[in-house]
Amino acid sequence: MERPEVATGEQLRTGPTIAQLREVTIFAGLADRVLDRIASIAELRWFDAGTRLYSQGDRDMPFCVLVSGQISFFRTAPDGTVTVVDVVQPAGHTGLQAVLAQMPVLTGVEAVAPSQVILIDGAGLRTMLHDEPSLASALLLAEAMDFRALVLQVCDLKLRTTAQRLGHYLLGLAPDKSSHSATLRLPFDKRLLAARLGCRQENLSRAFATLRE
Repeated sequence: MERPEVATGEQLRTGPTIAQLREVTIFAGLADRVLDRIASIAELRWFDAGTRLYSQGDRDMPFCVLVSGQISFFRTAPDGTVTVVDVVQPAGHTGLQAVLAQMPVLTGVEAVAPSQVILIDGAGLRTMLHDEPSLASALLLAEAMDFRALVLQVCDLKLRTTAQRLGHYLLGLAPDKSSHSATLRLPFDKRLLAARLGCRQENLSRAFATLRE
């Protein structure tokens, strides 16, 4: 998808189409009538790399679905230390738990690369849940899958070494899991990869050296 020409730092706003919403896994099984209602409370925006979508602790968050690009979740400790929690690829999402629970969001979100994002109004989404059971089921499944992914990530941190976590991640990038060889391109730089794997950059370098051996 070609990005429209916009000035640096400008956020291009438009509305998502039903076809664009149907490409999102969460919404794929919803009727056109429901998607049309979602489109009426949503915006489709471009964000430049380095643009903060929202900050840790913000309230009244939109539900954000990544269409293209990359976004990172980060959390700031009381001493000012900033840690990248995860990096999300299309068609990942964020903000759902804050929207449903109406609580402050736990992490800030920033565009790592030029990114196109669907922003769905949180209050409007909650209103729809009362009379659209298919949407409620879709969001419940999305939250269940998010929790499953979180548990797997915690298990990785507790049960695998850094080299094992790196190897598992690289295998996940391979297009053909049955092949004996593959050419891979990291989707983001090693600083973000280290954060994604829960280690320091120097530990990541040692993990790559271990795998080479």
